[in-house]
Amino acid sequence: MSGTTTAGSGSTRTANSPWRNWAGNVTSRPVREVSPASAEELAEAVRRAAADGLRVKTVGTGHSFTSIAATDGVLIRPGLLTGIRRIDREAMTVTVESGTPLKRLNVALAREGLSLTNMGDIMEQTVAGATSTGTHGTGRDSASIAAQIRELELVTASGDLLTCSEKGNAEERAVFAAARVGLGALGVVTAITFAVEPVFLLTAREEPMTFDRVTSEFDALHAENEHFEFYWFPHTDNCNTKRNNRSAGPAAPPGRVSGWIDDELLSNGLFQVACSLGRAVPPVIPSIAKLSSRALSARTYTDIPYKVFTSPRRVRFLEMEYALPREAAVAALRELKAMVERSPLKVSFPVEVRTAPADDIALSTASGRETAYIAVHLYKGTPHRGYFTAVERIMTAHGGRPHWGKVHTREAGYLSGVYPRFAEFTALRDRLDPDRLFANDYLRRVLGD
Repeated sequence: MSGTTTAGSGSTRTANSPWRNWAGNVTSRPVREVSPASAEELAEAVRRAAADGLRVKTVGTGHSFTSIAATDGVLIRPGLLTGIRRIDREAMTVTVESGTPLKRLNVALAREGLSLTNMGDIMEQTVAGATSTGTHGTGRDSASIAAQIRELELVTASGDLLTCSEKGNAEERAVFAAARVGLGALGVVTAITFAVEPVFLLTAREEPMTFDRVTSEFDALHAENEHFEFYWFPHTDNCNTKRNNRSAGPAAPPGRVSGWIDDELLSNGLFQVACSLGRAVPPVIPSIAKLSSRALSARTYTDIPYKVFTSPRRVRFLEMEYALPREAAVAALRELKAMVERSPLKVSFPVEVRTAPADDIALSTASGRETAYIAVHLYKGTPHRGYFTAVERIMTAHGGRPHWGKVHTREAGYLSGVYPRFAEFTALRDRLDPDRLFANDYLRRVLGD
């Protein structure tokens, strides 16, 4: 086949160029690309791929750092599967097409006077990409985006459309328990129903704090705030903390000038320059870190949730993140700091620490346990293997679970030991996709074959 054909209002074309992810560290060359405009068109594309002996993967905005979406078969682009299908104000749910970017969903919900309860710190991903890899924010009581799902619609390997929820029959409940964080292994998600609530206000308090203080008070800061997170700047004893709590208002967003200075100039513009300089001349990184960590000052502002939870992130990087039992977080972070201080490593990006309550999703990184997340980053183009390997050694010693969409080297043998419900997930995969239509090298590594 060559050229482009249309089916309904979607399209199928030969893939003439490689696909690359956002960070540029993953490339794949599919045989063809399909842009379905409906769940029925997507199901037909899946059936056709199976008949042609081709594997199928779906790609959103490419914000995963792993090869979870890479394929040499058929690449599904969900750019036409966007928008809200329906809002149920009685049940307080919204059903949205799987290719809808979180940014569009958040804006649309706010326009309707609604909001998700919690969200991550960026909103570039599609709803299906974010939930399938376990994207999360930080929260004492409110969990990941996937934990807010109330119903899922997906196309299975047989080309059938399956709707599942916790209210369905036994098989539908089993699929729902796994497919909310499905890694693209169980089918292609076509629509998601989220729980929502009336839009509310959050007051954010950002404040510098020393490393020793924030680690010694970590449990109290977690307990006292609905959403707590902090960043530690390597090569310094400085952290920046952020506490988000519901507020009666009134709204008081950051001033236009001060907000631009913090969110654009310091966090993106000057940070980009600093990272580029650090990559070219690594010995200057500790000095830059000391200046950067002192540049951000305390500030308080109040706004609707997505404007508080999320921030623009324009500097490209590679990231590794591990989910640990929450009680292990401080020890692991202190080990990480000691490792950086005794090594020749020069780390330009701050280390991010967040939390989540336990949830009931089979392969969620917070499945069955109170969780803390420790994320490390390096500027795009910086050699990362030495730093990430050393960090991973610390995290796995504490029973860490790697984020499915971020750099890691774990395989099925390790993962089956840190996920009590791992076998439940793989058994379901055997039932739904026995011929591994949705497999790729990444899934073979993390789930086995």
